[in-house]
Amino acid sequence: MGQEDLMNTAEDVADQFLRVTKQYLPHLARLCLISTFLEDGIRMWFQWNEQRDYIEATWNCGYFFATCFVLLNLIGQLGGCVLILSRNFVQYACFGLFGIIALQTVAYSAELKHNFNIINLALGGGLLLLLAESRSEGKSMFAGVPSMGESSPKQYMQLGGRVLLVLMFMTLLHFDSSFFSILQNMVGTALIILVAIGFKTKLAALTLVVWLLAINFYFNAFWTIPAYKPMHDFLKYDFFQTTSVIGGLLLVVALGPGGVSMDEKKKEW
Repeated sequence: MGQEDLMNTAEDVADQFLRVTKQYLPHLARLCLISTFLEDGIRMWFQWNEQRDYIEATWNCGYFFATCFVLLNLIGQLGGCVLILSRNFVQYACFGLFGIIALQTVAYSAELKHNFNIINLALGGGLLLLLAESRSEGKSMFAGVPSMGESSPKQYMQLGGRVLLVLMFMTLLHFDSSFFSILQNMVGTALIILVAIGFKTKLAALTLVVWLLAINFYFNAFWTIPAYKPMHDFLKYDFFQTTSVIGGLLLVVALGPGGVSMDEKKKEW
């Protein structure tokens, strides 16, 4: 079987998967996408005192402002999740969650791993895709703004979302000389480029979903660590952040790459 035949077979399998799951995939994608905000909001509720004390001690901002920070995170995240899942005021919910990402980046980045900011950018990419999806269901939030076409803002949001999403995979590249690492880097980089430029997008994004799902369950298995150990919370946080990026990729699979992509340009040739 030649390379072209193999690619066609893979695309046929992906198309069959989409036909079977097209009614459920967007709902699953949204649930995965908001999972990190949902988990973090619930954690703020159950660890209220610990979170408040941490912010107060880290930033020396006083009891009142630390309490306001935790409360804002709790209400902003849980409220945004409820709005997105109920399909009400989705655009406002997305902007609110963008604000939460920015707030947490400032508050926690000094204490967390170096790839924290990159993962947050990938989360922002997922929210951009969700924002683009909401444009096709409701009124445009860009009313009155000149554009190249009726859906031009949506197309550029999809482009931005795709590019930001693949940043997540930059944190998975391993720079050593082992055969497995070299192979993983080559395949991963190729898939990243395909999603970013929008070529064979659904197949590439679906492949990345499977890859990231396997990595997430293998490396971020927080349920195997006792709850009292700090590593439990770190792995749990990484697990749900990665799940949110998977949700963004599932949106790419469900909705396609948008107008600014090679897949769409091919239709004009």
